[in-house]
Amino acid sequence: MNDKTTWKAWLGQGVLYGLFAAFIAVFSHWPTYHPLGAGEAVLKVSFIHHGERVEPCRAYTQEELAKLPPNMRTPMKCGRERVPVAIEVELDGRTILSQVAPPSGLSRDGASSVYHRVDLPAGEHRIVVRLRDQPGDAFNHTREATLKLVPAQVLVIDFDAEKGGITFT
Repeated sequence: MNDKTTWKAWLGQGVLYGLFAAFIAVFSHWPTYHPLGAGEAVLKVSFIHHGERVEPCRAYTQEELAKLPPNMRTPMKCGRERVPVAIEVELDGRTILSQVAPPSGLSRDGASSVYHRVDLPAGEHRIVVRLRDQPGDAFNHTREATLKLVPAQVLVIDFDAEKGGITFT
């Protein structure tokens, strides 16, 4: 290769790198992306929670314990299957989410997970959340609040038993 060919190769490579850099620069600023419209906020329902067991734990009888190998003799027998977690969310008197999340796992013994996102106008909203994680038809956790959401605010509805149940953050 001679010096003239080397010079042309370097020039061609520089032009291609310049075009690539210009492409990246243009599309990193255009078109402008707006995740939310002006005056909008976001409501997210996001949690992972174990429902209660379908059947309550019970004590083994002496006959049942005698039939078990010594390393399997625990005092209580507990089924693995868990109750599906049901949730309802009302926003200003209108139901925006009504979902039953089945437990994960082959034995249906894992956690139920829910994720739902709603864009809504900023301002004052009445939110009612009901959750059921036990057998039966009645909701055993309820939280109501009137919240003022500012534009671009993200309100997350979660479930944390250590913090008293349904939380708004």
